[in-house]
Amino acid sequence: MILFPAIDLKDGDCVRLKLGDMDQATVFNEDPAGQAREFADQGFEWLHLVDLNGAFEGRSVNGDAVDAILAAVDLPVQLGGGIRNMEMIEAWLAKGIRRVILGTIAVRDPELVRRACKAFPGCIAVGIDARGGGVAVEGWAETSTLQATELAARFEDAGVAAIIYTDIDRDGVLKGINVEATLNLAASTSIPVIASGGLASIVDVSRLLQPDCAALEGVISGRALYDGRLDAAAALELIQRSRGTAPC
Repeated sequence: MILFPAIDLKDGDCVRLKLGDMDQATVFNEDPAGQAREFADQGFEWLHLVDLNGAFEGRSVNGDAVDAILAAVDLPVQLGGGIRNMEMIEAWLAKGIRRVILGTIAVRDPELVRRACKAFPGCIAVGIDARGGGVAVEGWAETSTLQATELAARFEDAGVAAIIYTDIDRDGVLKGINVEATLNLAASTSIPVIASGGLASIVDVSRLLQPDCAALEGVISGRALYDGRLDAAAALELIQRSRGTAPC
């Protein structure tokens, strides 16, 4: 399992939202590149970036901050938020983003996802954000009647590298990962699933390392890392031990 530290970007700052509400944003670092370096120094393997402004506006807004992060660290980076066409996908991959996350456009134009997967094998992920079971779009401002498993099924044979599944009702409030819903989604598809939304402590990390969660590729953590509820060193050591690669 991979533990992905989240850097959510709003107005150039590193923030965390509560329940996906842009009006409930807490600024944790005004230097996103510095935050990325800190995560790299702590031993994380990947970074998870979201352009929050971009998710609402449908275009790149925090591009300068993303560029600074890419220049600051050598870690592979996955990026979502406002990426809605092939030109944007190609541009971000050319800049060094390892994996582009498509959310709203995956609902609005699933054929674009298929074309992108064909053009950029292994570089396209789908973000499925659910509120009350329904898939949310447009920066979580709208909730559809489409279910997460239905959306995943659309891309079963498309070549999607991963699905990032977020339970919006738990995001930023430290209630714990919705393991049941995440595993239900993972059981419905052969696409690797990354859990997101609500990770509160090392207890959640330990739970996701249990055998029934073996199908999950990883989990994203935000607020718990920033406010110290999740100790990065302890969590990463636990993951390494589960792989049998931690030092004695």
